[in-house]
Amino acid sequence: MNSLRFPSLVFSLMVLTSAVCSIHAQPINPLVREGVTEKISEHVHVIPDASVPLVPNVGIIVGTHGTFVIDTGLGERNGQTVLREVAKVSRNTELHLATTHFHPEHDLGASAFPANTDMIRSRDQQKDIDEFGLQLAQSFSSRSPYSAALLKGAEFRKANTFFEKEHTVDLGGVQVHLIAMGANHTRGDTAFWIEPDGVLFSGDIVMKPQPAFASPYSSLRHWLESLDTLQKLQPKRIVPSHGPMGDGALIAGYRAYLTGIQTRTVALKKEGKSADQAVETIATEMQKQYPDRGRLTGAVRAAYAEAP
Repeated sequence: MNSLRFPSLVFSLMVLTSAVCSIHAQPINPLVREGVTEKISEHVHVIPDASVPLVPNVGIIVGTHGTFVIDTGLGERNGQTVLREVAKVSRNTELHLATTHFHPEHDLGASAFPANTDMIRSRDQQKDIDEFGLQLAQSFSSRSPYSAALLKGAEFRKANTFFEKEHTVDLGGVQVHLIAMGANHTRGDTAFWIEPDGVLFSGDIVMKPQPAFASPYSSLRHWLESLDTLQKLQPKRIVPSHGPMGDGALIAGYRAYLTGIQTRTVALKKEGKSADQAVETIATEMQKQYPDRGRLTGAVRAAYAEAP
């Protein structure tokens, strides 16, 4: 790994794991819940995460001949839970699987899926897997015996289908459009646009929790461009990677957060403040409204690096 990028990745892992541990005073086992699947539109079902750390909102899109699953949970046990929920809402034998990004709670349950599953990845997502592998999985495992048990023996599933920028899967009566969003939370962030339902699975690009710059390739400028791309879709419903579902207000919230940090950071840099000084100033100013200091720090450092 590039020696200049390695510290950035280590810092990102520290931010992610500290944020996960701080959400609940008492650890909650990261299990995808059974029997709570919600139908949110004609073709789209969601297994909500209840805002439990290391559990994603899982999407199940059902057409007349095919079913598409978005995200898998942490390890094979969670993947099996997802499959049981799929069986409750679909009898299709044609099954497609993709993930919003390569982090363990989204991707490492894929081994539970049957051999005929079409595993779809963007080329950028595969680059993340090739470069960073199981580093984050090892970090999660070291912090929780339960997570370690879930992740024991976990490996990334090989893709059947790769795409560069966009890819569409027709399930019969509904289409899933996969969009490679570039480096935001990770280099291989993928968004999913469900037509005709108007449902957007936004990954970590848009959520209620503060954004985490967890890739050495991420930039604040590009994240704002990604928000523009998603806003143009005019989604009726947004399903983020984590936390409550919403609408376009989630996009507006992230835009306000990122532009506020960008504007303030540029001003401080012009005043001659160092990156550390900018972090301290902005974190102090914004922490009441945005309490996750680790994620604030990551955003300010990203803004500082690209500020003129």
